[in-house]
Formats: sequence, structure tokens, C-alpha cells
Amino acid sequence: MRILITDPIDPEGIKLLRSKGLDVDEKYAIPQEELRSIITNYDAIIIRSRTKITREIIDAAKLLKVIGRAGVGLDNIDVSYAISKGIKVVSTPEATSTSVAELVFAYILCHYRKLVKANSSMKDRKWLKHELTGNELRGKTLGIIGLGRIGIEVARRAKAFEVKLLVYDIRDVSKECGEINALQVPLETLLEESDIITIHVPLTKETYHMIGERELSKMKRTAIIINTSRGEVVDEKALLKALNEGWIAGAGLDVFKHEPPIEEWEIELISHPNVIATPHIGASTKEAQRRAGYLIVNAVLNELIKSK
Repeated sequence: MRILITDPIDPEGIKLLRSKGLDVDEKYAIPQEELRSIITNYDAIIIRSRTKITREIIDAAKLLKVIGRAGVGLDNIDVSYAISKGIKVVSTPEATSTSVAELVFAYILCHYRKLVKANSSMKDRKWLKHELTGNELRGKTLGIIGLGRIGIEVARRAKAFEVKLLVYDIRDVSKECGEINALQVPLETLLEESDIITIHVPLTKETYHMIGERELSKMKRTAIIINTSRGEVVDEKALLKALNEGWIAGAGLDVFKHEPPIEEWEIELISHPNVIATPHIGASTKEAQRRAGYLIVNAVLNELIKSK
């Protein structure tokens, strides 16, 4: 059987595939047209977030049995169409939860203690001690939108900081909230009462722009919002307006509508003095990459064995 890998995974995962006697081709950053022309030769494909598995790709994939997504989101795969064609779709949502949750607190602490400005001013040989008075996290209210794997990991770490936890989820997560000492509330309540809001939902028709002008206007003027899920869960133009007009105090952004951002207003957003922006690095730790590679390879192998 032949496997195509179009986005880098941990080398140990590739080594494991080859140890099973599989023919593995690594073709990174492959254009969509080229992918469509060669996908017909493969029984499985392993991707990350860059490669798009569209209907056209699926229609060309005559032998394809498994699509493996090393990571969490599946919005770059036409999942329902793949399933309708008898193709299994597997992913590794558990691999990156810790890394993303830890990044959330990096944003929070950078904002609360003004670490970005402190660091840059020191490098410019400025001693701004009296201009850099920050805030403690203890006693603040942290609102978590989406209590899935990552949301739970954020909540567990929040305990150490002695914050109050509010949770919004479309599911009944009262049991999970009981375990983490959190309160499940309507979205409007979370927006109005939280000092920090962190988003952990997939991008779907329902979550597209779920945080827009109306939602941002309900937040505290001292609040910050963090998005490590998908860029289009937040209306970024509305977010820029909220920042410019002082509706909220700041934002931490790891995901964007375009990656990398290309439009003028997007550049204005990431350049805003109250925004900490990173290039989609939530899962970019050695440990997460190792787990993702190992887990996706094993998931693909299991599906290939079942298909025999």
C-alpha cells in the first residue's frame, strides 16, 4: 500500500510506517493541481492544516481509503463527502491539547504583566518600571467558550491561578463543570462577566463569526479575548473596531482568516498595540508534534488493516 504525506509530521511516525512495509512518499507544500493528479496512486494521505482535501481531490482519489489529519480541526477536509465515498477520516485532537492550553496562559500573562512592551523597551535601553504596572490573574473571571479537550485543559490549569471559571457550550457540560469547579452559563452572561475570554470551538456554519460586533460590544472594557481555534470564528473586522474604539482592552490571536494575513485591515489588526499575534503556533511544540505523528500514523494503520 502507498501513503502520501503532504505536510510534515514527526520523523518517528514516518519511520514506523516504513517499518510496516508501506510505500511512503513525502511531498510537502504540494500545489492542489499536482495533488489532484497524483492522489489516484495512493491508499492513504496524511496531512496537517495546510493541505486542502476538496471534493475534486476526493473524486480523483480512486484508491483512497483513509485521510489522516495530524491535529485537531477538520475544516480543511470535506469530511461528509469523503465519508459518502467510503473514505475514513481520522485525526488526533488529543495530541495538541496541552500545548494550546499552555499558549492561552502565555497570552494572558503577557497581557496582564505587559511583557511584550517590557521586553522591547529594555532592548531599546529604556527603563519603564513605573509605566508597566500590571494586574494579577488571581480573582479574575475566565470565560471558556467550548469545553472540549482543549477547554478542559485550560480549565485545569486555571485552578492554579485561582480564577473564577465560566463556561459556554452548546452541549450540557454540567458534569464536567462540576469536576473543574466551573459554572455553565449562556454566552451573553459569559461575555458580560468575564475578564478574559478564550475560544475553543471548531469552525462550522454555526460557529462562523460567532463572536462579532454584537458580542464584542457586551464585553468589559478591561477584558481581553484569546482565539486559538480558527480565525473565522471571530469577525476580525469587528474585533479591530472593538480594539480601536476601546470596547475591549486587548486580544491574543494565533489564528486568522488568511494565514498569513494579507489584507490591509488584517495587517492593522496584528499590528495593533493591544494585540499579541502569533503565526498559528498553538500545536508547535516538540512534544505535541511527536504525539500527533505517532497517533495519526497508528490511526491510519488501523484503518488500512480494517480495509483489507
